Amino acid sequence: MALKEQILSKEQLQHWRQQVRDEGRTLVVTNGCFDLLHAGHVTYLDEAKQQGDLLLLGLNSDRSVRELKGPSRPVNSEGDRATVMAALESVNAVHIFDETTALQFLKQVEPDVYVKGGDYTIDTINQEERAAVENAGGRIVILGVLEGRSTTNTLKKLGSE
Repeated sequence: MALKEQILSKEQLQHWRQQVRDEGRTLVVTNGCFDLLHAGHVTYLDEAKQQGDLLLLGLNSDRSVRELKGPSRPVNSEGDRATVMAALESVNAVHIFDETTALQFLKQVEPDVYVKGGDYTIDTINQEERAAVENAGGRIVILGVLEGRSTTNTLKKLGSE
């Protein structure tokens, strides 16, 4: 699949998800801002991919990143972030969503496995997201984190945050 074809619109996402189901493949989903790619991101995404057959990454839109992280973020545009993420070997597809939570995205794709980073626990993740995944028959996996690796820490080193 060509790089641009891996970035799915809302309409394409539904068809892609159905195709994954029809093939009997396990869909792993994660989400986030992924503003400045670092070792923590790629390690996390590699571990997430190992939880199933395909990894779909839900990417926060520029608007939602500003709402979550502040007016100076994101550093990179959603189009650039989506292109970089789609180019990673571990990521099979990317979908940009505009909400500050992944709830509507998760309801649409009904992942077999929903992966979150180790800065969360099953009790601290968004409980509506948890319910949406579990009610659709999916399971939640919490992965570890690579300590000291974050976009915020990188920006602090650069004196931008």
